[in-house]
Amino acid sequence: MTECVQVSTATETREQAVALAAGAVEQRLAAGAQVVGPVVSVFWHLGKQGTGEEWQLLLKTTKDRYPELESYLLDKHPWDSPEVCAVPIVLGADRCIQWVQASVEPA
Repeated sequence: MTECVQVSTATETREQAVALAAGAVEQRLAAGAQVVGPVVSVFWHLGKQGTGEEWQLLLKTTKDRYPELESYLLDKHPWDSPEVCAVPIVLGADRCIQWVQASVEPA
């Protein structure tokens, strides 16, 4: 069975997050995505602590398709060095896992 992962990133605007999600799903790099926000982020960046309002993007894909999704997000993201992280989906309803796997199979 192919392992599934949830990939997260964040953007400055809702529109940026929706555009990234739409492109990833259209290219079958992700089975689906949720845009959550706004959220408040507290971070360390360029030697300083900061806070900001962001829109979180959560995408579902397989471990096999992750490298292509990561490449897409890094290429299309409006920030120079965006956070792109993946965590394994340890458990999930069989139908959901099958949907993710079938949705991201290369054509």
